[in-house]
Amino acid sequence: MSSREKILSAIRSLTLEPKALPDIPNFSGSGDLVERFTQSISSNKGEVLSKSEFEEWFSSSGFSKVISLSVHFSELATLSLPEDPHALETLEVAILDGQFGVAENGAIWLEDTQLGLRALPFATEHLVIVLDRNRLEDTMHQGYDKIAGAQSGFGLFLAGPSKTADIEQSLVIGAQGAKSLRVVLV
Repeated sequence: MSSREKILSAIRSLTLEPKALPDIPNFSGSGDLVERFTQSISSNKGEVLSKSEFEEWFSSSGFSKVISLSVHFSELATLSLPEDPHALETLEVAILDGQFGVAENGAIWLEDTQLGLRALPFATEHLVIVLDRNRLEDTMHQGYDKIAGAQSGFGLFLAGPSKTADIEQSLVIGAQGAKSLRVVLV
């Protein structure tokens, strides 16, 4: 019998009692979900706007290259979604619908069915996510429970604009993705 076979045989002969998984504590926060979500987005260097605040910001900005896949703001699109993600190189604004948000950390769940191209939220200069205020979860545990049975091929939690920091503690916003995130609660 080789050393490998001896080791595997010894492992197979072990009898271990099954152990129950630990209980997950209740990490729920207190207070209004919208307020907590707004604070989390703000802490992540993003901004939460009402529909009218967003419309005012958008109209005063003068953007000419806009893709909107949101059912709430489809009329703002000046471009259609290209087949090649490289064509997004000069995109100024992408407007997407989020599936739900998490108050604990400001994470927003996006699925490929809403993205069009997976690169879209990362290739744009400014990202706008439209989110139903009634679709906020308290914790990431609840968020993961919500997506546990999802049949999507791709999805991600996004929690703010792109950020990076170096050892000198210099924070750079927009280094690898969108320079800004605005969440419009409807």
